[in-house]
Amino acid sequence: MESTREIQQLKSRLRDLAERSYRQNMYCFSGFLSLDEQDQLWSMEKELHYCNCQLWGGYEQAERKVARFGSAEELGYEEDYPMVCIHIKPLQAKFADTLSHRDFLGALMNLGIERSTLGDIRVGEKEAYLYCLSGMAEYICGHLDKVKHTSVKCVPVAETADIPQEEPQELVVQLPSLRIDACLAKVYNRSRGEILEAFQGGRVYVDGRLCENNSRMLKGGETVNLRGYGKFVFTGEQKETRKGKLSVKVLVYM
Repeated sequence: MESTREIQQLKSRLRDLAERSYRQNMYCFSGFLSLDEQDQLWSMEKELHYCNCQLWGGYEQAERKVARFGSAEELGYEEDYPMVCIHIKPLQAKFADTLSHRDFLGALMNLGIERSTLGDIRVGEKEAYLYCLSGMAEYICGHLDKVKHTSVKCVPVAETADIPQEEPQELVVQLPSLRIDACLAKVYNRSRGEILEAFQGGRVYVDGRLCENNSRMLKGGETVNLRGYGKFVFTGEQKETRKGKLSVKVLVYM
């Protein structure tokens, strides 16, 4: 978050959504929240205990997520998250540039779109899958026709099964303990000093919550995000080596 004022404005918006959901007996949705914003939401967990809140970004390992206030148990019905996945692909793949996440995001921002309406952008070599709020899908499909120097077309994905699955790299690392800093250093081949700087700079998250304790022990199933590098899931699978170290398996998403 950039300032105390922005934090307070975000919390006020989230508070209003929770109160409206509870008062009007209906689901209420936020825009897409960054990791910083999700952490602010979790900091309000006790305050908003009266209203069930869940996060979803369109797929299992999504980073940017929409908060939904209300639950089927409380309201007696189910309502999907208001998001769409759009396939952005070149008109002529043969002549298309190799495009990065920055290229796709820059093209979208040039359309004057608010970041909160956009979720994750999963990038291939020359194409991308963009998650966005439902209300923005028609505008994006009608106006995004070029990324960098490549002419593109945008098509909403009708079936979730048509979206390629994000395949993690399975990695086995040897650690002296299950400390999160030790695991991060091994997974991303960084020094312990660099990893400590990442903690001090507020760049490490566990399951969407800011982690400031570099000696925290990892638990099976937790997702660890190191901003600027990617994320991994600690599977919990481990065994002791002959030299007394722990051999653990992680699933790395770049």
